[in-house]
Parts: sequence; structure tokens; C-alpha cells
Amino acid sequence: MKPTLKLLSVLVGLTAANAAVAEDISVISFGGANKNAQVSAYYEPFTKETGVNVIAGEYNGEMAKIKAMVESNSVSWDAVEVELSEVQRGCDEGLFEKIDYKVIGPKSGFLSGAAEKCGVGMFVWSTVVAYDSSKFKTAPTTWADFWDVKTFPGKRGLRKTAKYALEAALEADGVKPADVYKELSTPAGVDRAFKKLDELKPYIQWWEAGAQAPQYLVSGDVVMTTAYNGRIANAVKEGNANLKMAWDTNTYEQDYWVIPKGSPKKDIAMKFIASVVQPEKQVEYAKLIPYGPTNKEATSMLSPELAEQLPTSPANLKNALAIDAAFWLDHGEELERRFNAWAAK
Repeated sequence: MKPTLKLLSVLVGLTAANAAVAEDISVISFGGANKNAQVSAYYEPFTKETGVNVIAGEYNGEMAKIKAMVESNSVSWDAVEVELSEVQRGCDEGLFEKIDYKVIGPKSGFLSGAAEKCGVGMFVWSTVVAYDSSKFKTAPTTWADFWDVKTFPGKRGLRKTAKYALEAALEADGVKPADVYKELSTPAGVDRAFKKLDELKPYIQWWEAGAQAPQYLVSGDVVMTTAYNGRIANAVKEGNANLKMAWDTNTYEQDYWVIPKGSPKKDIAMKFIASVVQPEKQVEYAKLIPYGPTNKEATSMLSPELAEQLPTSPANLKNALAIDAAFWLDHGEELERRFNAWAAK
């Protein structure tokens, strides 16, 4: 072989080797403590097992970003965390790849509702009322307490979205969890929810990113806020022992892994999802942030102490409301428009 050809052969070999080493996927989550737990329980083990580097990013659930990528054929996100209503809407709109359960594992191995056509449940989480216990002699326990600014004076933190806010308003107005969506399915019920929100509006400090809710409590900007249970648990771990949660205000659902349609790394992303929904890894994740596993085998691996802290605990589910994704799929667009107009006034 001539020296030039030999050198070229070596360079080609090195390039191929470097390409193998440089293989990566982009994984997008909601950030914060959730992302940190995923890095430790999911991303790093996946890289160790496969050699594929996980580039971790975050967003606030903006489906418009995914839609723009898919429609422009420039998908740069390979696996993304989304909520259930977005799984179903995105699947209907052709924004997500169909899940290959031959790679992931049998659907029967997951909790009810976790094995969707275009998404795989990653954890069960709750929105709860969290509060600074040092501010009150009596602990707030209900949505009615959240609205009661005379007994529990101070600002309230509330996620700036119709979903969760409208359900909370109706429960604060005396509607039982089992009847919330029946009521919200009527024009009178929607009006009732907004009328109840009117009462609280002067006291609301809006939040959009999950990290903001505990920050508002710790800084004293609010005395009570809706929050993701895992974010509050993490804040307590960081030394904020005054922060407590009222589980009877628990509204729960699942987050899912999806693959944006047209991802050039679809096959790797599918293997990534298969890896991170394994029971042992879901248990490790729950140890880092208390969200419930979706793999049925994982539930039997949880210690009793950890199980009690999760949204999937029978005690925590007792008065909980499950988010109705089908309702939000049908009515979400119109209700979010009305909510945004109301919030802007």
C-alpha cells in the first residue's frame, strides 16, 4: 500500500472510531430536581451501558417547539418528557413516533394508561398544595383552605395554566373530586370555576416552571402554592424543613417519554426509553425524587418508607383527583384561551 493510501486508511479508521465514540442523543425534560434525578438514575447508566452520550436539555412543555421541528423536518430532540394530554394530542397530530413495544417490553408490564401508542409512562406525579408551616398555627389541608385568605392570609402561588387551576377552583367551591369533570363539561361549570378563581385572583403569584413554586415559598413571596410533590420534597432535603404538603389536594397524572416524529436517532431513542423504564432504574429514580414508578415490577421493590412518600401510596390517593386527559384533549384549547385572556386582565 502506498504511504498516501495508508495514511488515508488510518484517517478513515480514526474518523469512524471517533464517530462511534461521539454518538449521542438529545433528551429533553422539565428540568430542575427532576432532571438531576434523571441524569443520575437514567442518563449516566445508559451511557455506561451503550457508550451513547446523553445531551440533557430542558423546556417548560412548549409543544409549539416540537411542532415547528417536525413540520420543518429539522428535529434535534430525540426523546422528550411530556404530560398525558400532550402525548395524545401530539400522537393525533403526527408529532410523535409510534412506540415499538417489542423493544420497550410488553404493555402488560406497565400501570394502566402508561403504555400509550406514542408514549411510555415514566412516572406518576402530583400537584399538591405546599405551604410554609411556620406561617400558620393550623395546617391548611383542603382546596377550600387554599382559597381562604382570612384564616390563612398571604399570597398564593398558582401554575399559569387552565389545567389544574379549574379543577382546583371547583373543588374549592365544594365539588367532589369524582364530579369535577362532570361539572367542568358544562358551560355553567366552567363559569363557576372562573367565578371562584376571581375570588383568589388578587392574591395570586403565577408560576410556569416547576422550580419557581418552592422558590416562592422559600423566599417568602407566597405562603402557599400549588407545586409538584417532588420539587417540594427536594426543597425539604435541601434544608427547608418548614415546607409541608397537603395530600388531600393531590391532583395526579403521569409523565411520558415520546420521540418526536422524524428524529434521525429514533432507534437509539427507543433503546434509551427501554433502558430507563426498567424497574430497578425507576426505583433508583424514586429514591432521588419521590415520583411513583410506572413499571409494575418496580412497586414491589420499593421500601415501605419510600412507598409512603409517593403519589401512588394508597393513603395519598384516597382523596386524589386523576387528571382526565381525554377531557383536556377535547376542551383544552378553548379553555386555555379563555384562561389566558382572564389571567391577562
